[in-house]
Amino acid sequence: MKKQRTDEEMMWKKLSSEYIIQRPWLTARCDKVELPNGTVHDEYYVLEYPTWINVVAETEEGMLVLERQYRHGLQIVSTETCAGCVEEGETPLEAAKRELEEETGYTGGTWEELMVVSPNPSIMNNLCYCFLARGVRLTSPTHFDKTEDIESFLRTKQQTYEMLQQGEFKQAMMAAPLWKYFTLYCKDIVR
Repeated sequence: MKKQRTDEEMMWKKLSSEYIIQRPWLTARCDKVELPNGTVHDEYYVLEYPTWINVVAETEEGMLVLERQYRHGLQIVSTETCAGCVEEGETPLEAAKRELEEETGYTGGTWEELMVVSPNPSIMNNLCYCFLARGVRLTSPTHFDKTEDIESFLRTKQQTYEMLQQGEFKQAMMAAPLWKYFTLYCKDIVR
């Protein structure tokens, strides 16, 4: 077996870069890269996105706040947790609190970072910060962006765990923190 290389030894060299498209919802660039073995890829495409967040939100009564919305890429109505983008000047935690209030009307509680995941490190340049908010309460009306049509609803932990087991959460960046939440905090449900 070969000796493990350092991260630096495995890094690709970016020889050039050109933006293909720059739009509010999509930025793509084409990089010319050289691999450590000398192979050159003239066209390696990278999608640039802002930092994302999502929130596993638990009410004071122990219910989980979930959402449903249409997702055109898969052309399905998707069951999800609250999610969104970090805006300029915000921390991921500030964005998570803002998004939860805007999309569901829930605020407050105690917050912790559950995990940070990469949506697709092969071709995307962003990270997704996943938070747990415990003890949130409904305090305000929703304030959707003009592109949002979201229905929020409550489910028990048991119901949500069953939905997760049955594959109802299609979005991997939402399923991962839900699995971690149930593993760490709901051992009585996870058998």
